[in-house]
Amino acid sequence: MGLMGHGIAQVTAASGFQVVALDTKTEFVESGLDHITKNVNMLAQKQVQKGKLEESQAQQSVKDTLARITGTTSRDDLADCDLVVEAIIENIDVKKELYSSLGALCKPGCIFATNTSSLSVTEMGAFTGRPSQMVGLHYFNPVQAMRLVEVVRTDSTSEEVFAAAFKFAGDCGKTPISCKDTPGFVVNRLLVPYLSEALALAERGVATVSDIDTAMRLGAGHPMGPITLADYVGLDTTLYILDGWAASFPEEKAFRAPASLRAKVAAGKFGRKTQEGFYKWDGQKVVDVSDDL
Repeated sequence: MGLMGHGIAQVTAASGFQVVALDTKTEFVESGLDHITKNVNMLAQKQVQKGKLEESQAQQSVKDTLARITGTTSRDDLADCDLVVEAIIENIDVKKELYSSLGALCKPGCIFATNTSSLSVTEMGAFTGRPSQMVGLHYFNPVQAMRLVEVVRTDSTSEEVFAAAFKFAGDCGKTPISCKDTPGFVVNRLLVPYLSEALALAERGVATVSDIDTAMRLGAGHPMGPITLADYVGLDTTLYILDGWAASFPEEKAFRAPASLRAKVAAGKFGRKTQEGFYKWDGQKVVDVSDDL
């Protein structure tokens, strides 16, 4: 299970739901379950330290949460699920194969939900053969801490399915919002062009990379400047999203990727994950501005 997958599984199990956690290889499943075990224990200890739980209550909570999760590498184990939340790679061809399989496998009342941040929920619904039962459930990273879930409806999503998905997000302790199936939904549709425009400003020499970030932190009250945030999210991820949108909506100027972003990705400098992008990183912290734009 990847970062989003094990986060969604953990939050869902902690909220009292039975979870079947699927991945392609046993080692991926075991790695995801290990992450969940560590995170659940860490959160339980924090509750003890804050005086919200006794040690015995915390340990019971950990035990109950982990007991609700079953790891598997077999898609057949999803056949009787009420809801399937997909959080695989952002590749529409890979998703097509998965959803075509799930559409034939899962029980008639199953709701299909994608955690995609940039691809078409409508297209995935068509792959299942049951477009009325398709929604987006877009969680944010880290899932355990971020409260928002964008619940995305397509033109084909039934009211009953959307209401059930919206309620599910709330039952998992999240704050759901309703939105239509458009590029980036709400958050990324605003955020990604903002990151892109910040880089364009730097390219034009309006201000330096660090001054643009300082301006938005101190002038707009943002906890992190846009270029630092692009580095944090991943420059490769940001470029992938922009290029995907630009291919589908070539007339939209806001979706055009800055040359500096392309150059960084071409050089293998993806930001925090490679320890250099527009900034140089030491683990999770920025230590300096990169030598070149």
